[in-house]
Amino acid sequence: MGKLARSYALFTASLRVLRAHKGLAWFTVLAGVAGLFVAGVFLTPAFFLSHVEITDGGRPTAGSWVLLAAFYVASAFVAIFFNAALISQADVALRGGVPAVGAGLAAAARRWPALLGWAAVSATVSLVLRAIEERLGFLGQFIAGLIGLAWRLTTFLVLPVVVLEGAGVKAGVRRSVELFRRTWGENAAGGIGIGLIGFVLSLAGYAVLVLAGFLLGGGAATLFVCLGLALAWSLLVAVFTATLSGIYQTALYRYAAEGVVAGEFAEAGFAGVFHAR
Repeated sequence: MGKLARSYALFTASLRVLRAHKGLAWFTVLAGVAGLFVAGVFLTPAFFLSHVEITDGGRPTAGSWVLLAAFYVASAFVAIFFNAALISQADVALRGGVPAVGAGLAAAARRWPALLGWAAVSATVSLVLRAIEERLGFLGQFIAGLIGLAWRLTTFLVLPVVVLEGAGVKAGVRRSVELFRRTWGENAAGGIGIGLIGFVLSLAGYAVLVLAGFLLGGGAATLFVCLGLALAWSLLVAVFTATLSGIYQTALYRYAAEGVVAGEFAEAGFAGVFHAR
């Protein structure tokens, strides 16, 4: 099976799981709402602390930098927490059970120390990569892009390992790297496939809105409505693809760790997609 056909098979299998258990998307929605709340809590005081000193010709205060660092960790923790909850219930669905939002949140809450540790590691890596980009210009962007891609691929299964095996951060990273060596092609193909579908959906939605705006006339009211619809469509696509990614992440873990072709993925020809290495 070629890469494109394989990516399509992974996407359709993930879609079938989501169709059967639409409630899994709530974890992504809750992550977005919680992320906005965290941004308001940390960035608002950081802005006012910095604003006072900047108007006096100074630089951002030490308190601002502390708040910004805390914001990075807190926002990473929120995203990781709800993704962990999604993974726990995607695993339930793939095993033939009935997933529930409350059960997912409880499962993530039981692993909060490890999730917080992983959030701190993820935030630190992000800050280091950003520093490389800023200091080295174009070359830094290239280097940070390569390192970031390698980091995302090799740590893709850290959360399933932490949530489903009960591992800590260090053991989770080591285990994820081990599983990556077995399924590196499937790891990349799944991420690219779902990301490509999200891009196509977004592009198609924007094209329809532009066409509708052109046919209805280019007045201010029409433009405002089209922009609002474009934003709503972008959010829907983001929720859709993020949830599919979590489902795929869980299924990939189960196959890499247990050799199990789980649930709906068996119907998509996963036995042919995942071959022995």
